[in-house]
Amino acid sequence: MNKTSDIGELQAIAKQVRRHIVTMIAAAKSGHPGGSLSAVETLVTLYFDVMRHDPANPTWPERDRFILSKGHAAPVLYSVLAESGYTPIESLNTLRSIGSIYQGHPDKRFIPALEASTGSLGVGLSLGLGMAEAARLDKSPTRVYVLLGDGEIQEGQIWEAAMYGAFHKMDNIVAIVDYNKIQLDGFVKDIMELEPLADKWRASGWNTIEVDGHNFPALQKAFADAAAFKGKPTVLIAHTIKGKGVSFMENNPKFHGVAPTKDELEKALQEIGA
Repeated sequence: MNKTSDIGELQAIAKQVRRHIVTMIAAAKSGHPGGSLSAVETLVTLYFDVMRHDPANPTWPERDRFILSKGHAAPVLYSVLAESGYTPIESLNTLRSIGSIYQGHPDKRFIPALEASTGSLGVGLSLGLGMAEAARLDKSPTRVYVLLGDGEIQEGQIWEAAMYGAFHKMDNIVAIVDYNKIQLDGFVKDIMELEPLADKWRASGWNTIEVDGHNFPALQKAFADAAAFKGKPTVLIAHTIKGKGVSFMENNPKFHGVAPTKDELEKALQEIGA
């Protein structure tokens, strides 16, 4: 695939990914728009600039790995995979349909290019560390990237995995927290406060980088800094806006898991732009 570090090109891809997300969720009449929209720039940066991967050879042994631990945000991953050339764009609107490859959560039985079937929250970082450990034993240049939800990291297994990664100095893995500050039932601060989040990761032994998760140059620098850092795993705390790009979804807990209506879809597409 053609990779790019050009900000204009990345922004254009992000716009198209956002259009896919709202359209496919509206067609399904169910899904998770808020946390899909908040992660767009992160995934576009990874797939179109940072990661070593090849849609023509998805099982290339030395490819980088991406795990969507917050599997309910599948629409953003499906959109990026389709735009990358792994899966058909024309069938994105079969999301959540019986027999569709685009199931409600990522499923390797339907899309073999996925690294893991995910959506059971709290598990993805452990999976990623296993892949990173295997790469290290194989002396492979593979790097592993795991996207976590902020509500998800209230799960204890995440912090067990964090301790393992730090203890074993796993510097070939990057965890990304999509810190949009809203989870299923409302604002994170009202359900189980995470702050001081950066301090918790640092205390767990991780190289910790806070970044504007909607800023392409900032994300590019953060991923480059993570690759250059040795001796510790890195976590990117990506400060994002739930529902980014659609005014009535932004920072609105309702759209964690509610599909837009036909009228809302038209408004969303108008706001995102052609």
